[in-house]
Amino acid sequence: MAPKTKEKPKAAAAPSQPPHAIEDLFTSLNRHIQRSEFTQAVKVANQVLSVAPGDEDAIRCKVVALIKADKVEDALSAIQSAQKVSFDFSFYKAYCLYRQNKLDEALELLEKQDKTQPSMLLESQILYRLGKMDACVDICRNLQRAKIDSLEINLVAGLVSAGRASEVQGTLDAIKIKATSSFELAYNIACSLIEGNKLKDAEQLLLTARRIGQETLTEENLADDDIENELAPIAVQLAYVHQLLGQTQEAVGAYTDIINRNLADEPSLSVAVNNLIAVKGPKDISDSLRKLDRLKEKDSQKFELAHAIDLKLSPKQKETIYANRVLLLLHANKMDQARELVSVLPERFPDSVMPVLLQAAVLVRENKAGKAEEILGQFAETFPEKSKIILLARAQVAAAAGHPQIAAESLAKVPDIQHMPATVATLVTLKERAGDINGAATVLDSAIKWWKSAMTEDNQLSVIMREAASFKLRHGKEEEAAHLYEELVKGHGDTEALVGLITTVAHVNVEKAEAYEKQLKPLPGLKGVDVDALEKTSGAKSVDGASRGGLADAQEDGKTKEKPKKKRKRKPRYPKGFDPANPGPPPDPERWLPKRERSSYRPKRKDKRAAQVRGSQGAVVRDKSESSASAANSSTSNPKSSQSTSSKGASQNTEPSRPQSKSSRKKSRK
Repeated sequence: MAPKTKEKPKAAAAPSQPPHAIEDLFTSLNRHIQRSEFTQAVKVANQVLSVAPGDEDAIRCKVVALIKADKVEDALSAIQSAQKVSFDFSFYKAYCLYRQNKLDEALELLEKQDKTQPSMLLESQILYRLGKMDACVDICRNLQRAKIDSLEINLVAGLVSAGRASEVQGTLDAIKIKATSSFELAYNIACSLIEGNKLKDAEQLLLTARRIGQETLTEENLADDDIENELAPIAVQLAYVHQLLGQTQEAVGAYTDIINRNLADEPSLSVAVNNLIAVKGPKDISDSLRKLDRLKEKDSQKFELAHAIDLKLSPKQKETIYANRVLLLLHANKMDQARELVSVLPERFPDSVMPVLLQAAVLVRENKAGKAEEILGQFAETFPEKSKIILLARAQVAAAAGHPQIAAESLAKVPDIQHMPATVATLVTLKERAGDINGAATVLDSAIKWWKSAMTEDNQLSVIMREAASFKLRHGKEEEAAHLYEELVKGHGDTEALVGLITTVAHVNVEKAEAYEKQLKPLPGLKGVDVDALEKTSGAKSVDGASRGGLADAQEDGKTKEKPKKKRKRKPRYPKGFDPANPGPPPDPERWLPKRERSSYRPKRKDKRAAQVRGSQGAVVRDKSESSASAANSSTSNPKSSQSTSSKGASQNTEPSRPQSKSSRKKSRK
C-alpha cells in the first residue's frame, strides 16, 4: 500500500504539460498578430480557450483580432460570451457599436466609463460622426496635452466641420505644427481655406498634399491602385475647387474620371457623383439618376444609400444626396418616386429642415401651393428656432401662387431682416398688391425708424427715405412725402431729394416751391436761353441727323451752334476686273426669284402618247416590244454601270450597312 501512495505525486506531474502548450500557443498568437494575420490569430486564440477557458488575455486577443479582421458581429458575440470574465470589455463593445453605426448606444456606453485617452478619442470620433462638432473639438483640445500622434488632424477636421475654419491657423500656430507635416493635415487645412473662400491657396495646398501623399505611400510600398484610393479625397476636393473657380469643364472631367476609374473609396465616390450631378443640373436627368443608383443598396427597390457609404458619410452629406435625388425626380416628373422618398426623409433627418422643404416642393409641383403653405406654416410654429428659412420658403411659394397677403405675413415674421432694403421693397410690393396701402406705409416708417437709430457704416437711411417719399407721393400723401424730402435735403443735401421736394410742394404751396427752387444750381449752357420765348413756342421739332447733346451742345455762353462738318465723299469700290465705263448688260432683275416665278419659265409638256393603249387589254404592240428589246441590248452593252448601280441599291436597302455606320460612330468617339 505504501508504494502506491508514493506514486501519486508522479501522476500529478502530467497536468504540468498544458502550461507549456499554452506558452507555445501564445507565442504563435503573438507572431500572427505581429504579421497582421488576424484570421490565424483567432484560430490560435480559440485553441488557447479550449485548453484554458476564460483566459482574459486570450479573449482580449480574439476580440481585437476579430475587429481587425472586420468581423465586428463575431467580436460582439465573443464579448457577450465573456461576461463571466472579470475584465471589462465595455470599450471594445463601444468600438464595435461605433463600427456598426449604432452611435447613440456607443456614446451611452462610453459615458459610463472612466475618461481615459482611448475612450476620449473614441468619444470624439462618435461625436464627429453624429455631427456634434463643438463637443468633438472640446475633447480634442483637452487631449492636446497628452501629445497623441495625429491628433491635430482630427482637431482641424472638427473645426472646419463646426464652421470655425477661421480658428485653424491660430490653432496650428499655438501647437507649432506645419501645414505640410502630413498629407492628411494639409488636406484638412485646404478645406479650411475653401471655407474662407481662399480658393487659389487651397488649390496649391491640395497639390502639395497630393505630392506628399504619393511620396509617403510609395515609401510604405503600397500598390498604385491603393495609393490612388488613399488620395481620392484630394482629387475630389481639387475638382470641387475648380468648380468653385468657374472652371466647369475641368471639374466635370475630373469628376467623370474618378467615377469611371472606380478606384476611389466610397465617400469620395459618393461626393464625386453628387457634385457632378450638381454641376450638370437638369441636363441629362436619366444619366444623373443612373449614377445615383450606383450609391444605393443593390437588393433594395427603394433608394437607400449602401451600408458602407451610409457609415462613412456625414449627416449633411447624406442629406444633400437624398435632396438631389428628389430634385432630379421632380425634373423627370416621377412624382410617385419623389413622394415616396420624401416621406421617409423626416425620420432619417429629424433635426433638419430639408425634408419639409422638399415636401413643400413636391406639393408645389403638384399644383397644391395652398397645402405647401399650410405645412410650412405648421412647421414654423412648431419649431420657431428653425423657422427663418421655412418662413422665407413659405413667402416665396405664396408670392408665386398669387397670395400676396400670406407672403407678406410670412416675411414679416422674420425679425432680423425687416430693415434690409430688399426686404422692405418686397414687403411694400406685396402689401400694395394685396391693397394694404397703410400697411406698406407702416413698413417704410418702421424701416426709417430703425435706420435712424442704427450705428452702422453702411447706413441705408437715405435710400429708404427717398423710396418712402416716392411711395407716399404716388399714393396722394403729399404732406408726408414733402416732410421726408425736406429731411433729406437738410440732413444729406441730396439734389434728387431737392427736386422731389420742389415737385411735391408745388402741389400744395407754390411760393414755398419757388423758394426751394432757388437752391438748385444753374445748369451750364442755359445762360443765353430765353425761357419766356421758349414757353411761347409750340415745342421742339425733331430734325433728322440732329445730335443728342441737348441744350448744352446747342448753345454755350450765348454762341450759336457751329455748322456741322461735311462728310467726305468716298469713291465707290468695284469688284476686281469691273470697268465702270463699260459695265456690260444689266443683271437679270428676276435672278433671285424661284424658276417657277420667273416670266421666262415654261413648264415641261407631258407626253400624252405614253398613256395611249392600242388594241385589246393585255395585248402588246410590236413597236414597244422592239423598243424594250433594244433597251435590254443597250443595258447589256454597259455591264459596269449596271453593276455599280445595283450594288449601290443593295447597300442602301440591306441590313449590312448598319454596322458600318455604328463602327464609324465608334471611331468618332475615340
